[in-house]
Amino acid sequence: MDYKAMLEVALEEAQVGFKEGGVPVGAALFSRDGTLLGRGRNRRVQENDPSIHGETDAFRKAGRQKNYRDTIMVTTLAPCWYCSGLIRQFNIGTVVVGESRNFEGHLPWLKEAGVEVIELHDDRCIALMAEFIQLRPDIWNEDIGECLDHSHD
Repeated sequence: MDYKAMLEVALEEAQVGFKEGGVPVGAALFSRDGTLLGRGRNRRVQENDPSIHGETDAFRKAGRQKNYRDTIMVTTLAPCWYCSGLIRQFNIGTVVVGESRNFEGHLPWLKEAGVEVIELHDDRCIALMAEFIQLRPDIWNEDIGECLDHSHD
């Protein structure tokens, strides 16, 4: 399986999201034979919808599948709790991660559930996310559920 080629689809989505002013996380869902089922990107900012993460967008665009065990979720960034829950809920068998340096996600939790996790440590994914976090720490922290508002302390 050419996981690097699959990552290109997700990275294209992330780059579009970055240009749109959104969180640059892209994802794609593939069948076991490498057929693209759905692709998407984090569009929380663009659509004013906190539920549109890259993985959830790709998952929804793939439509209903009879079995997810044989599918491969490719994402530019290690999945958050929300997206990790989606992966576990539907028993997605393999997750390919572009990078986990800027955000570690919950890869051990996925592995515990029997998900095959493949980390590619892609320099382009790392650089894109690092640039976004530096430019928009407010949106990044909102995206990962970190509240920076200390008015209620």
